[in-house]
Amino acid sequence: MPRYKLTVEYLGTNFSGWQKQKNSYSIQEAIERAARKLLQQKIDLIVAGRTDAGVHAEGQVAHLDIKKTFCCKKMQLGINFHLLNERFGKDISIKKVVKVSSKFNARFSAKKKLYQYLIFNSYYRSAILYDKSWWVRKDIDCKKIIEASNYLLGKHNFSSFRAKGCQANNPVRTIENIKIIKEKSVIKLNFLAKSFLYNQVRIMVGTLKEIGTSNKTPKELDNILKLQDRKCAGVTAPPKGLTLKKVLY
Repeated sequence: MPRYKLTVEYLGTNFSGWQKQKNSYSIQEAIERAARKLLQQKIDLIVAGRTDAGVHAEGQVAHLDIKKTFCCKKMQLGINFHLLNERFGKDISIKKVVKVSSKFNARFSAKKKLYQYLIFNSYYRSAILYDKSWWVRKDIDCKKIIEASNYLLGKHNFSSFRAKGCQANNPVRTIENIKIIKEKSVIKLNFLAKSFLYNQVRIMVGTLKEIGTSNKTPKELDNILKLQDRKCAGVTAPPKGLTLKKVLY
């Protein structure tokens, strides 16, 4: 069966997350319904990594298998057309479709994932960024959070940054790169790794924000890591500030 790789963009605000589940409405369900109308067959999408309710994506990747070869451009345009007839379908767009080898797997072939978290740091609310960022009124010391983030780099036991309900067998993860940039009132926190624990990025952001707005020193983050206790870390940052930017293969 021919296999196709889909690059997907979506606003997660109105969805229960990527994964299809009973009694909720997911991004996966919306795309599969649209694809089924176009391709006239049952569709099962395999995704690079599930995103939680309210989380966005600019470069999510999924693959599907179909019965016969189909034009990539027509598949992209066709799914996007049918998405407009799905509930909140306008919040999803297929950016690219490519025919790939049957050996390609959106999940298991992925090498790295790049997530970006946006913080809007201002005393006033942003209308444009409200659904795509965490509004923090208190001034954040960007130099402090950059220094603190260095303790997160490399291979560590991230139990302190692991949400309850995480199903991963091993809490050890390796963060390859963290880049934090401030542009006027917007702070962009970029995290690159092969994989992350459940809510790991959001808990790391919540902890960095706490250090950046308090008398805590950057070294405190090293202590939190070593304690391996979720209670020692900061709050879980809201999902709306998080975007899956890219999956690297």
